[in-house]
Amino acid sequence: MDYRYHCTIPSAPGLNELPVNPCDLLDFQLLRLSAGESWSGESGDREILAVILGGTASFTVGAEKFEAVGGRPNVFGGKPHSVYIPAGTAYAITAVGNVEIALPSAPSDLDVPPYVIAPPQVAAGRWGAANFGRTFHQILTEIAQPDLPARRLIVGETYTPSGNWSTFPPHRHAVDDLPGEAQHEEMYYFRVSPGDGFGISRVYTDDGYEENYTARDHAVQMMPSGYHTVASAPGYTTYYLWFLAGTQRTQGAFEDVNLSWVGRTVPMLRDLGH
Repeated sequence: MDYRYHCTIPSAPGLNELPVNPCDLLDFQLLRLSAGESWSGESGDREILAVILGGTASFTVGAEKFEAVGGRPNVFGGKPHSVYIPAGTAYAITAVGNVEIALPSAPSDLDVPPYVIAPPQVAAGRWGAANFGRTFHQILTEIAQPDLPARRLIVGETYTPSGNWSTFPPHRHAVDDLPGEAQHEEMYYFRVSPGDGFGISRVYTDDGYEENYTARDHAVQMMPSGYHTVASAPGYTTYYLWFLAGTQRTQGAFEDVNLSWVGRTVPMLRDLGH
């Protein structure tokens, strides 16, 4: 069984696309522009969240103009600015300085105006504890931004410290069985600091498939199904942009029952200062 759940997206100037994609709903592109360069496109039947990984750009989305959006130097330099591009909309992006923009997308029939998500709207916090503690940014979620409309996309960022694990215990989004589980595809787009480092991304399924992938800069882990978890190599911090799409826009994850006991230790570990 070969799902081909992983790849490296090119990082050349201009628009870069995934070389392979097993997902039915999710897609991902990476846009890199030098100062003064522009890119234009059409969203078609998809909604797009333009997450500025680093740098600043001006956007024209339909009749709306958003000037000088962005500011963080890179993904390790603070909360992001993002621009929601609705379906059926022409858009143009012009780099103010060198800029790098992630473009996750999913099918949509939602007719809403475009909008900017500024850093104060991005929720931040910590999940887990001890050596499975990690920090997060919730950029466009039904939990942290309930007033921001989207049809399918759920988007955020996770930072896994040196030697730590993320999404542990591992979980899946396989079936609609709310409130405990919602069916979603998910992707991770990775960056690493320092840039020569790596993490390990593990995906496995109930029917016996298992993949342990070395996640380096610009790696993409694609998860149409399966439990998943990430570990950072000692000495390195891994970042991943995570984005989901499913039949409904409600988060729900089912933990691997063989490892769920680990999650129950979080309150005790935090009481001990971990």
